[in-house]
Amino acid sequence: MKLEAVNIVKHFSKKKILHEVTFEVNSSRIMGFLGRNGAGKTTTIRCLVDVFKQDSGSFVLDGKVFNPNHYKIGYLPEERGMYQKATLLDQLVYFARLRGATRQEALKSAKYWINRFDLSDFEKKSLEVLSKGNQQMIQIAQAFLNDPDIIILDEPFSGLDPVNAQMFKDIIVEYAKEDKLIIFSSHQMSYVEELCDDVTLINEGRILVNGDLNTLKRQLGKNKALVKADNLSNELLAQTLSEFNPEVSNKGVIVTSDLEHQELLNLILSKEIEIAQFGYYEPSLQDIFVRLVSEHHA
Repeated sequence: MKLEAVNIVKHFSKKKILHEVTFEVNSSRIMGFLGRNGAGKTTTIRCLVDVFKQDSGSFVLDGKVFNPNHYKIGYLPEERGMYQKATLLDQLVYFARLRGATRQEALKSAKYWINRFDLSDFEKKSLEVLSKGNQQMIQIAQAFLNDPDIIILDEPFSGLDPVNAQMFKDIIVEYAKEDKLIIFSSHQMSYVEELCDDVTLINEGRILVNGDLNTLKRQLGKNKALVKADNLSNELLAQTLSEFNPEVSNKGVIVTSDLEHQELLNLILSKEIEIAQFGYYEPSLQDIFVRLVSEHHA
């Protein structure tokens, strides 16, 4: 499956929130949807699942206008909301029934996910007795009850401890292998970098980039090297290498040059710099995010 957002525009009152938002998501590949608070991530997702109506533009799935009512969609919204007094089993059965399952199907699915998240001892307990992290796991479970074709997760790792986070990561990878279409937004770049094949970055309602994460890293790391010195601080090293448009980072100094790496290294050594580290520079997702957002504001 290939899902495309094509020139999505959304206003609230007279303020334009989404500016011709365009991107694509492919099944079997996990897409990270990134942006600062208020960038337009949640509004875009709500337009996709038909909670909001976009003012113009369309969502297209495999060449046809996308109607979310014709597909099984698992959606974890940013604002959590379940019934604190209801038991885990009762409310998961309830949510499964809302999605069209028979009572027998709903019961089977609810029990499966309660067991999958190691919460079988609590299935007849009310949600309020669970820790914040385990409540989050039940929130996640409701998004998977109907074996969805399209999975949309808004800040899914919020409140999860490392064990639950790993359990959930395994599930996301498992579903991606089953040809599911997966979108998740998160502020936790490490999770996105670890899990995602593709990224889409939105800022102030405009798409800055959409595509393969590794390709993006190579493009933004082209002609760049990372240098650290034993005899100079990063700040002094940057001053010494001012001709190479240096950028100081917590890893060292990033320099830009069309020279071959060996030639660049020889030139740096000629400046009596004691090299502690020299190599190709590959930006992290955090680096990419900060750089593109900063350039957009420049």
